[in-house]
Amino acid sequence: MNNQLPVDKFVEIYQQLDSTNLDLLSDIYCDNIQFIDPMHEINGIVELRRYFANLYSNVKHCQFDISDSFNSGNNAFIYWTMHYAHPKLSSGKTISVDGHSKLIFKDGKIIKHRDYFNVGELLYKHIPLLGSVIKLIDKRAG
Repeated sequence: MNNQLPVDKFVEIYQQLDSTNLDLLSDIYCDNIQFIDPMHEINGIVELRRYFANLYSNVKHCQFDISDSFNSGNNAFIYWTMHYAHPKLSSGKTISVDGHSKLIFKDGKIIKHRDYFNVGELLYKHIPLLGSVIKLIDKRAG
């Protein structure tokens, strides 16, 4: 495992990550990690662990399937599908959302992690009343 590329270690950990092993985040992230997604900006490993603990406590399950990854110097690009089920969204059924992440490494650990995904696909379309409105807008725009 010592010869493992940092991006490979990231993929390995994310595919096994759950509420019981959040300490693994320290194996891939710097203490001063900056994590950004379309809804959050988190600074520091303590806040990131708290974010993931909250994420996992609110869902029935959450899993990342990583389909591809690319390395270029200290940058990596990861393409993934997140599968999750939340009791208050989509009648508790599994929701799948495609996205990608840009990772910047420093000394073998991630210093910056930026996620890109469609918030409507992740959340808004699955909220009962709001979801109906968004689907209607999508249909008319298409």
